[in-house]
Amino acid sequence: LALLSRPLRLWALMGANKLHKKSRMERLFGFRTEDLSSWQRLVALLNRPTDPASLGIFRCLFGMLMAIDITQERGLSHLDYKYLDGAPVCRFPLFNFLQPLPMDWMYFVYVVMFLGAVGIMLGCFYRLSCLMFISTYWYIFFLDKTAWNNHSYLYGLIGFQLTLMDGNRFWSIDGLRKPAIRNAHVPLWNYTLLRTQIFIVYFIAGVKKLDADWVEGYSMSYLAHHWLFDPFKVILPVELVSLLVVHGGGLILDLTAGYLLFFDATRRYAFIPVSYFHCMNSQLFSIGMFSYTMLATSPLFCYPDWPRRFFARFPSLLRPVLPFTTTDIQTSASCVYPETQSSGKDRQETRSATRPSKLRLKHKLGAIFTLLYLAEQFFLPYSHFITQGYNNWTNGLYGYSWDMMVHSRSHQHVKITYKDGKTGEIGYLNPGVFTQSRRWKDHGDMLKQYATCLSHFLPRYNITDPEIYFDIWVSINERFQQRIFDPRVDIVRADWSPFRPNPWLMPLLVDLSPWRTKFQEIEGKLDNQTEIVFIADFPGLHLENFVSEDLGNTSVQVLQGQVNVEIVEEKKNYTLQPGEQMKLPAGAYHKVYTVSEEPSCYMYIYVNTTEAALQENFTKLFELQERVRNGTETEPLPPELQPLMSADDSDESEINATDPIVRLFLKRQRRMKEVKKRKEANVLERLNRFTVKKYYMIRRGFLMTAIALRNLAVGLPPVEQLTREVAFANMKEPQAEANDDERLKDEVGHGEL
Repeated sequence: LALLSRPLRLWALMGANKLHKKSRMERLFGFRTEDLSSWQRLVALLNRPTDPASLGIFRCLFGMLMAIDITQERGLSHLDYKYLDGAPVCRFPLFNFLQPLPMDWMYFVYVVMFLGAVGIMLGCFYRLSCLMFISTYWYIFFLDKTAWNNHSYLYGLIGFQLTLMDGNRFWSIDGLRKPAIRNAHVPLWNYTLLRTQIFIVYFIAGVKKLDADWVEGYSMSYLAHHWLFDPFKVILPVELVSLLVVHGGGLILDLTAGYLLFFDATRRYAFIPVSYFHCMNSQLFSIGMFSYTMLATSPLFCYPDWPRRFFARFPSLLRPVLPFTTTDIQTSASCVYPETQSSGKDRQETRSATRPSKLRLKHKLGAIFTLLYLAEQFFLPYSHFITQGYNNWTNGLYGYSWDMMVHSRSHQHVKITYKDGKTGEIGYLNPGVFTQSRRWKDHGDMLKQYATCLSHFLPRYNITDPEIYFDIWVSINERFQQRIFDPRVDIVRADWSPFRPNPWLMPLLVDLSPWRTKFQEIEGKLDNQTEIVFIADFPGLHLENFVSEDLGNTSVQVLQGQVNVEIVEEKKNYTLQPGEQMKLPAGAYHKVYTVSEEPSCYMYIYVNTTEAALQENFTKLFELQERVRNGTETEPLPPELQPLMSADDSDESEINATDPIVRLFLKRQRRMKEVKKRKEANVLERLNRFTVKKYYMIRRGFLMTAIALRNLAVGLPPVEQLTREVAFANMKEPQAEANDDERLKDEVGHGEL
């Protein structure tokens, strides 16, 4: 009978194919032109019964990645540092009325979010788990704008979409509890939403990269120096690697990835570059689970039954714990079925040329939501005419725009000045005081929140009715360092609205962008010890600067416009024209006034004499150390240099070193040895180091959570007990102190010394 049934099924399929021959559009897009001819047909198309397998696997992967993300990028492991009760901290919520709960309750919020993510992964009490996850996730997201980025926004969007989908129809605990939904069809719009959302992430990111700075290779030029691009540097100079591989390759991939993944003919070839791209990003940037989440979305573009074919290849012994491989799929009330079923079935759904069954309200609502949601997602990246008050040289709310890695910034100078409104006393604040973030320096809305917060804290220090002024200099995409905000405006009393242009935002001097090619020529003529900073300023403003005593041979040279240089202590003024320069005294203040009608451009040229002398001493000590090791040094070493002979035991040598230069040299040698050891480590050693680091981080998060839940349940214990518990949670892996130096690697301008 089995042998007879096979040719009979083939004959039936051939007959069905004759009755329904696929058009070119149907082969390309999966639907016919007639499916778009009326509202009823469109609703039927969006609610077409579809295999739930791919959606179920994605649900499981997304929940697992979010559970991991909560302990890392969401900050569970260091939650007590961020939300310590009673700490004088300025915060940056989306709405000012949003405030964090007491610290122990914040841990409870994270527990709810974590349980929601695990519930999504397991498909257990699915709707409730989704609500638990997105309600707490969006609360945390809106609570701190300094942590906003595109991929955190994407996680919230996907969690919201899954809440409305039938994601628990495949490989879920709910399916074991409720046989009626186990392995049941899901409507096509479930896949349409997710696929289009990922397409938007790729395509809009590519459209935003059509910006001139990206096309010309200025946005992420520093990436070309990363070791991941070493294979390309074998055949191309680093400048072309930056222009063609980093910028050109990133632009082309973002613009085309969504299309290449969608079509059958290109999908198999797209998986390789897309996967390689995300794997590289996981090493280039500290972006948590984003790369792995995007890898998990790629199979959504395949036929929905791919998990059945994939897991069917596993041994039968594993079948009880693996997803279903059977093709017998249950019907679902969420879908619209044809009135009469034909015998021909394809990979995704049952097709029929007959009229679909009666459309219900839930089917129409699903179609309406899909269309409105997708329209909103295409609109938001270009809604800058609505949210004008958020302008920061990138229009609109950054987190909604998919402007991924389009801009790089470097800050040269940040000054916060306060003025006592009653006495007129003027003073200065340490940049970043009362806050844990540095992102406020680039956003007008956060600067307003920061100034308002400072005005509330300063009266504690006998500063009445304070006025706050900010002088912030930043270079965007390798341009001149320039002011981003007007330093003459009291930000406490300044007007700000999300729906009006920011009046105290200084314009980006895009007319000076061609100077960037000249910067490279000027820098190419300098020696390794000479540093240079390019400055542009507006007419009527001045820069007050201090030349450290460490910086010898400092001079200022005018490139464009006219400036007056005032030496404060000497009470002398010097006028400089383009091409002229003057030497500046070290250890003294000076002011540079822009007196021309157009913006002035000038550059500081200086040598860090202290560091240069230190490097020279290090070179001599290294040569002496080498002579001692190879036995060519015949003269006995003085006592202060004796630690060089036992440098292998570097920790003890540093302790015994009496000369500060020798101590710094030995510390530098130890750090270089550790860096070399990490770079030369094999795969197992790297994996072990990674695992141990993650273990202690996750361990701290869960132990601190247990302490917080205990406090909520039975109250605070004695202080001595709480101190011991926190100390136990803070326990680190061996040599953790040495690894702490890695935190400084992303600081701009941080060198080996």
